[in-house]
Amino acid sequence: MQPTGDVHLGNYLGAIVNWVELQNNRPGNVLFTIVDLHSLTIEPDPESLTKATWDVAAALLASGIDPSKSTLFLQSRVRLPSFENNDIMRHLK
Repeated sequence: MQPTGDVHLGNYLGAIVNWVELQNNRPGNVLFTIVDLHSLTIEPDPESLTKATWDVAAALLASGIDPSKSTLFLQSRVRLPSFENNDIMRHLK
């Protein structure tokens, strides 16, 4: 899920409800990501992006994503060679 705005009913009904069902009906750990790099179409305000990212994480947890059954992670925290020298990394906290 992208941290590009408020989590809304469409996010909840279209994705989150299905993700909670998936984690509850699938054995093992399920991976979910907040795709904060995908939200960067213009130079971001780091403070706003950080807040939006935390807001999405809070909404997912409040909606039933369970850290004991799932792993929730940030795309920007996965270090891959293609991102290490990328200019957008300097904008992320």
